[in-house]
Amino acid sequence: MTARRSYRPRTAALLAVLLMPPLVLGCSAASSPQSKSSSQAPNSDSRVTAAPANVEKIASMTNCTVELRTEADELREGVCVTPQGNWIVTTFPAEKFKRSWLDAASMYGGTYLVGPRWAISGELTVLKTLRKKVGGELQELRGIGSPAPSDPSRASTDPQGQP
Repeated sequence: MTARRSYRPRTAALLAVLLMPPLVLGCSAASSPQSKSSSQAPNSDSRVTAAPANVEKIASMTNCTVELRTEADELREGVCVTPQGNWIVTTFPAEKFKRSWLDAASMYGGTYLVGPRWAISGELTVLKTLRKKVGGELQELRGIGSPAPSDPSRASTDPQGQP
């Protein structure tokens, strides 16, 4: 019987070690958003939770009947024509496809409304209105040949270091 008792402290210690990380992580993850939101005053620029990566759902959130334009393995694209303006929503099965698409779109420049696995292109005024409904972040992409922002501390030099 004494042999069984010597295993109980080991078993209890092992269980404590195995159960502590999930409990600590679970408690801190659950309380973090609540404590942040309760400690902050409501903001006039409150953020909308970003829409899911689905062309039809994003369109329905904006009261648009979408016309699908592209259905491929790496993206789906739909066009919305509304009285406020026309816009295109593109969704992706993975973030890597969205990043590739944005890299390619940067050649043309412009501003895009970007969320998790989706991007919307259109006029800036339309994108600002849509952002209130579907969330996301406005991203300005620079086109080819766009002048770089002037920064006197980064004056251009030739390979020999001459200004």
